[in-house]
Amino acid sequence: MYQFKCTLLGTKPPVWRRIQVPESYTFYDLHVAVQDAMDWLDYHLHHFEIPGKGQKGNRVHIECPWWEPWDMDDDWLITTEVPIKDYLKKSSDRAIYRYDYGDSWEMSVSLEKILLKTKNTTYPICIDGKLAAPPEDCGSIPGYYQCTEAFKAADELEKCPDTEENEELRERLVWLGDWNPYVFNPKKIHFESPRDRFIMAIASE
Repeated sequence: MYQFKCTLLGTKPPVWRRIQVPESYTFYDLHVAVQDAMDWLDYHLHHFEIPGKGQKGNRVHIECPWWEPWDMDDDWLITTEVPIKDYLKKSSDRAIYRYDYGDSWEMSVSLEKILLKTKNTTYPICIDGKLAAPPEDCGSIPGYYQCTEAFKAADELEKCPDTEENEELRERLVWLGDWNPYVFNPKKIHFESPRDRFIMAIASE
């Protein structure tokens, strides 16, 4: 059993998750687990990068199956074909996970430890974390901060004058629905089957 700490890079304070996944997982399976732990919707392309693990000491790119390589100086593999244990073998080994090339989310996925399975536990599981993840399509880190500011200003916005800035905050607040940047409960995370997710993704292509 692999335990990872997945940290969203560039946010202060950091948004992070601690997950445990089967050792037999591929990088595609790990992608699905990260998506579910972040409560993202898997709308966009993704890939993993592993520095210094290529044949010539260069980066390894492990891409989603429907993407074509763009930099032939690096080694290119497909997430569905590569077990995580081929590249992540000991504590402190890590990959960079990139998701949504528009918002450009970047996460450090660091292997913390390798464990024995706990009896009567269904994996993957999320055992810890901090803060809600940025909503899908919120506009990268600046948009995430705007969402947080809109949430914090919710009570005051009703009394504020109708300036363009305040109107934008009101619209963003409506768009956010019940999103609360400060609330995260690992017990509410639901993990979907990577196989089912893959079949759905192929069907939508």
